[in-house]
Amino acid sequence: MANGFPPPKWRNDAYGSMIRSCVGTTSKKIVEMVRAAGAREVHMRISSPPTTHSCFYGIDTPERAKLLAARNSEAEMAALIGVDSLAFISIDGLYRALGHSGRDAEAPAYCDACFSGDYPIPLTDHAEPRDPQFSLLAELA
Repeated sequence: MANGFPPPKWRNDAYGSMIRSCVGTTSKKIVEMVRAAGAREVHMRISSPPTTHSCFYGIDTPERAKLLAARNSEAEMAALIGVDSLAFISIDGLYRALGHSGRDAEAPAYCDACFSGDYPIPLTDHAEPRDPQFSLLAELA
């Protein structure tokens, strides 16, 4: 595969793609380019669980309402980005890939809040109404 396009011998064939995350606008553009190159089918596999929650620990993610996986099912996301099929690794599958037997819901080995919604510490700015004068998140909004 050169430049992200299937080689000419793949024209009118099915095309599979493995990417690290599903971002609606980027994924849609990739799918459009692959279809323009002649692929009959496009099947996308994502090597992370769906990002359904915002990260408040250093990863720049949009607010939850803007996350594709927070608002849509896998079938709806597939239709939105124009693929014939879409699948994500499960959160247990991610932990197994890292050498664990699965995710321990009582004591996760890693911060996986963006996938599970289980934040390591309570998000007090989101859990209880506060005076916006004292809320860092309100200042950033």
